[in-house]
Amino acid sequence: MTSDPSPFTCVLDAHASLGESPVWSIAEQVLYWVDINAPALHRFDPAAGHDTVMPMPSSIGCIALAERGGFVIALRDGIWRAGRDGKLERRLAAAPYDPAHHRFNDGRCDRQGRFFVGTMNERRDANTGTLYRLDASGALATVIGDMMISNGLAWSPDGRSMYHADTPTHTIHAYDYDVGTGTPSRRRVFAQWHGETDRPDGGAVDSAGNYWTAFYRGGKVVKLSPRGDVLAEFAIPAMCPTMCAFGGPDLTTLYVTSARQMRESAELARLPQSGGVFAMQVDTPGLPEPRSPL
Repeated sequence: MTSDPSPFTCVLDAHASLGESPVWSIAEQVLYWVDINAPALHRFDPAAGHDTVMPMPSSIGCIALAERGGFVIALRDGIWRAGRDGKLERRLAAAPYDPAHHRFNDGRCDRQGRFFVGTMNERRDANTGTLYRLDASGALATVIGDMMISNGLAWSPDGRSMYHADTPTHTIHAYDYDVGTGTPSRRRVFAQWHGETDRPDGGAVDSAGNYWTAFYRGGKVVKLSPRGDVLAEFAIPAMCPTMCAFGGPDLTTLYVTSARQMRESAELARLPQSGGVFAMQVDTPGLPEPRSPL
């Protein structure tokens, strides 16, 4: 089912160590994304082919666009409000873990603009990762616990279903989602794989409710129906794609970030654009990424 050759084109040969968290700005027609390990926030203008780098003081897990401009940014030491230039303005919440061996990872806003962010255990020796919700008060509410690497967070078009993955379990779960309280319930298996390289990382949902997931170490992007059935698989010229985002003028460009950290030299010689940002055209458009009011 995997397409061959790859329909993806490398639109930015960034050589990122760990590219992640692509977010399309409709207002600016640019793609924001991060390199967790650099660490840096990037602003990629596909029309100009120009990428602006905004260095960060510590590992940057994910970002969300803010309603009044700028960003909400999850750094190793906490969640921050940042300006349009990426400069940190104030810390919204302190890190709820020991930063010596944990950090923030995948996250985004729900359809109502609430910022959710997960954590990961870098030692990978216990399920001490957690998914949090940042409330308006600045408090971090625990949403889901007992995981190693929080990933794959996304919502259905109507916002009433939430998706989430713990990558090492090869499983994506679906939840009923209370849009009034920001609370998931009735967890169930949405999709599950058993192959060693079938590791669902970051995801995104299109306007028809299909869920797209990047398989870290699997070298492909998988499209799932709203019921969790595999509709298509698309090869990508990097073994470690990390996360999907819809962009472009009509939201029919699927952007995918990737990583080159800890890959063998023979693999990087075969796939030299690993760590780049890739794109392909899709038939079904995505949805505008919600903005945080914080």
